[in-house]
Amino acid sequence: MIDYARQRQVMVEGQIHVNDVTDPRILTAMRELPREKFVPAARAELAYVDEDIPLRASTAGKPARYLIEPMVLAKLVHALSLTASDHVLDIGCASGYSAALLGRLGGSVVALEEDAEFLPIATRLLASIGATNVKIVGGPLTAGWPKEGPYDAILLQGSVEIVPPALTESLKDGGRLAAVVGSGRSAKATLYLRSGKIVSARPVFDAAIAPLPGFKAPHEFVF
Repeated sequence: MIDYARQRQVMVEGQIHVNDVTDPRILTAMRELPREKFVPAARAELAYVDEDIPLRASTAGKPARYLIEPMVLAKLVHALSLTASDHVLDIGCASGYSAALLGRLGGSVVALEEDAEFLPIATRLLASIGATNVKIVGGPLTAGWPKEGPYDAILLQGSVEIVPPALTESLKDGGRLAAVVGSGRSAKATLYLRSGKIVSARPVFDAAIAPLPGFKAPHEFVF
């Protein structure tokens, strides 16, 4: 029988803590959250490896979706510097693991998912672990969820080519957004900060994770 508690400890010590994630709240949450519940049962034994875990293969009309690797998720969350009162938007929550983690650190979480297949899964799993401060909502990921904004922090669960203005406009003054921007070896985890009407961005670390559907940069015309 697999000792998942031991695997969580090994993940935290071997992937998270050694990569400059020092917030004890993140380390404790990732030691305790049952990541294996949030992946398909056939892949549960892979839940704590240091790579993206497929949640669904690409099918006709539906892109592949992934649970992003623990180290990248932890470093993105660490970059957001969440407080216990923060109102957070989790974009592309899929099965709900990221929302569960954010719920341990912030005051309230809106977990947005556009794929109807994942909505009941995330709802069931988050209820099973008592994540009462997380609300699951369905809608286009690129539009965000402005009706319950503005947000202190926003997190994107996959790499993107662009961060749409609709998302940064949903930040409070002083709000932060973390996303992996780009693809492959050129991708950078980037932190966006809103100050008044100005949004600045700075790279925080290199990261290569699976893409989040829909966040394509517009094609440029060449004359």
